[in-house]
Amino acid sequence: MRSSFRLLASVMAVCAVVSVRSAVGHAADAVTVAALRFVSSGPIFIAKEKGYFAAEGLDVTLKFFDAAQPVAVAIASGDADFGATGFTAGLFNIAGKGAVKVIGAQFSEVKGFEGSALLVSRKAAEAGLTELGKLGGHSFGLTQTGSSFHYMIGRMAEAGGVDVSAIALKPLQSVGNVVGALKSGQIDSAILPSFIARPLLLSGEAKLLAWVGDVAPYQGGGLFASPKVVVERRGVIERFVRAYQKGIADYRAAFIEKSAADGSAIEMIHRYVYADQDAAAAAPKIREGALFIAADGRLDGRDVARQVEWYQEQGLVDKSVTAPAFLDFSFIAALP
Repeated sequence: MRSSFRLLASVMAVCAVVSVRSAVGHAADAVTVAALRFVSSGPIFIAKEKGYFAAEGLDVTLKFFDAAQPVAVAIASGDADFGATGFTAGLFNIAGKGAVKVIGAQFSEVKGFEGSALLVSRKAAEAGLTELGKLGGHSFGLTQTGSSFHYMIGRMAEAGGVDVSAIALKPLQSVGNVVGALKSGQIDSAILPSFIARPLLLSGEAKLLAWVGDVAPYQGGGLFASPKVVVERRGVIERFVRAYQKGIADYRAAFIEKSAADGSAIEMIHRYVYADQDAAAAAPKIREGALFIAADGRLDGRDVARQVEWYQEQGLVDKSVTAPAFLDFSFIAALP
């Protein structure tokens, strides 16, 4: 009898060890993602809320920032494994030093999709600023030199046959400051996202010159990864990408293809964006703030290279930086 108890106890002990080892072996891999509280980060929020990351064995922690460059800095310093944000001169300089890899796409400005609008103040419009070719000699408000707004006005001016150097650029540090200056006529023009632009147009406080995507489509943002993660944890990136792509599919179904009701997507994004507002107030802002994101997060590498060259021409990105050095298409195929 005693030998039977000893045998049973031994079996139970072995089972316990196997169970513990199994649990440890299947523990989720912890990853940190740097992001902005923007609707364009929606695929990441959806993937987390719908359990797509968890299903891939990933325990995702989101770390939020207020601008694009700190996202790149967080990845470069090892404080984040992944990040998603817009391209800027500062980010390209960091990537050019080998501190960040671009592995996929975030938002884009595309023809026919109302993402960002070039607006002119009512005062400037009444004074004759009614077309792109007349931008020269007028002022333009932007957050910072080297920001995506800087690149967009450069491209819009180019389309109108105007050199960006002929425009008086006014760095105002925040979007709120830009809006205030445009409404008061302190600046003649600005580029603003659609959810901010539309109320200004409806109130008559600004006039539409053109939608950026219709005039100067470009790859606005990317999905980034730490070079160390690329080298040492490729399996983690592959799983992260699969979950991210599922989030993109849901985002596109709700906001781009409109093949699914957007209520669920809005509810999930609202947990991170406009979270201080009630659902009724946040929903239209989220809906109008949804930017275009390519299927599967496929990135336009040629356009990214063009951006690097443009910033270099402005003296804002080091001449040694080349896009192929930081673009990695081994996880998500590039756009053709």
